[in-house]
Amino acid sequence: MGVWAVFFAAVISCTCGPRYATRAEKLMAVMNAPGSDYVLVACHRGDWRNYPENSIPAIESVIAMGADIVELDVKMTKDSVIVLSHDPNLRRCTNWKGESGSSGIDKQTLAEIKGLKLKRAHGIATDSLRMPTLEEAFLVCKDRILINIDQGFQYYDLIMPVAEKVGITKQLLIKGGDAVDFVNAKMNEYPEKMMYMPIVSPKKDSCRALKSFIEAGRAHPADKPVAYELCYGVDCSPADYQEAVDLVRAAGSRAWLNTLWPSLCGRGYDDDAAFEAWKKTGSPASVYGEILKTGVSMIQTDRPELLLNYLRSIGRHD
Repeated sequence: MGVWAVFFAAVISCTCGPRYATRAEKLMAVMNAPGSDYVLVACHRGDWRNYPENSIPAIESVIAMGADIVELDVKMTKDSVIVLSHDPNLRRCTNWKGESGSSGIDKQTLAEIKGLKLKRAHGIATDSLRMPTLEEAFLVCKDRILINIDQGFQYYDLIMPVAEKVGITKQLLIKGGDAVDFVNAKMNEYPEKMMYMPIVSPKKDSCRALKSFIEAGRAHPADKPVAYELCYGVDCSPADYQEAVDLVRAAGSRAWLNTLWPSLCGRGYDDDAAFEAWKKTGSPASVYGEILKTGVSMIQTDRPELLLNYLRSIGRHD
């Protein structure tokens, strides 16, 4: 093919494909196309290896990597402001010096928490980074990346006004382990709602929780979860994922797997195993590739660069 033919083919491809106003709009379309080959990459607490977890720089870093989703944990302050923190107290992630019994985030005002410095992953305090509010995180993420809100369904009524204020509701994927009727009743209190992802343990409960959401989604398509987070034990392997993944895909949703540690995906199929495989062979295919064969199309990782590079090398990430 000549140079001009290649050029015009590229122009036609660019002009005829879907056009999106923002990257987040494109990612929402991908999320709702579960049959596509695209694998969505979720970053656990942002880029916590290089910045304090759940911090603004940790979010900015994974956006720069080209990740699709940033997973953020939320807590509520004494004065009812939602902030980003995995832990319910301030001891591990900040330079808190007070008594252990008063270190709870719910015992401090936002102003008091903003007076504390965030710590890096190895326990050293930063010079200036502070715990962000959810609104501050939303403003950074708006139009740029999807957000998975963890530990947050109990704060749904506090999160929604912030999401609506920023105009980011459709970019949010909130998850939880509550029963289907409770979840759908809460979600349907709002005319515009977040995406929802049930957290299920298929091997433990023989897919009962999974099937209850699938059946509810069939009866009321508007309540169909966009994805399911599948959690397994240390003695599991990709062969154990298959039944649940098949059910999820047949229901028109995406299957999300956590490769953070073996207790979520099985020994030998976590991020550290993938890293070791990459060191030995130059590729993490023996881990991530085996997972993808099952039909999993969303992976939450602690090694986003490794996973993104692998997916791009096999044509499954833009």
